[in-house]
Amino acid sequence: MNPHHHLDPSTVVSYAAGALAVEVAIVAATHLETCAHCRARVDEAERFGGQLVEQQQPVVADPARQASLRASILDRLDEAPAPASAPLPRGAPYEDDDRLPAPLHPYFGASYRALKWRWMAPGVHCIRAPNTKAGTLLLLKIGPGRSMPVHSHGGTELTQILRGAYHDALGHFAPGDVADLDSDVEHQPVTVPGTACICVSALDAPLRFPGWFARKLQPLFKL
Repeated sequence: MNPHHHLDPSTVVSYAAGALAVEVAIVAATHLETCAHCRARVDEAERFGGQLVEQQQPVVADPARQASLRASILDRLDEAPAPASAPLPRGAPYEDDDRLPAPLHPYFGASYRALKWRWMAPGVHCIRAPNTKAGTLLLLKIGPGRSMPVHSHGGTELTQILRGAYHDALGHFAPGDVADLDSDVEHQPVTVPGTACICVSALDAPLRFPGWFARKLQPLFKL
């Protein structure tokens, strides 16, 4: 598996700092299972962050200093090329076709075959993770050749493709790819023919739908 779509640098830094919302961090960890490029970037962010903290001792909790520290880490990530590859921490993910990625096990179990999908809309099924905090974490199974409603985002949407694929104005997203989207992005994913697209998504704010029909159904879907 060789992902072509990666975590945004700001997400990498926030993940390394433990500053992501829990739901978003779970999807980021799922992507890191399959992406040597992003694992290397997280390692860099952790290393640079540790160096900068040591240089600025004693630690100051001033928000302006924290923002400056974060900007410095992002600048250094932009300057430093990531290694082409890094060793996987363990056996290659997805080598067992029935095994869900490990970060999802506490929320959805370990087996694709054991998933209990719930109908959401024609051609769309979902499983919402229980006991999440402020955000949303859900598995989606979207039938082949289906168009999702046009939408933008009230905050962050992080989606990892597990099976199948979709395309939108941002490109083609296949297993291992992650869509790291913010409030500036409006898109309409369309799944490719042949097989259902299974993905895991985290939202830290509700989606925005320009269409009246989707807005009418939004409270029902809780998205």
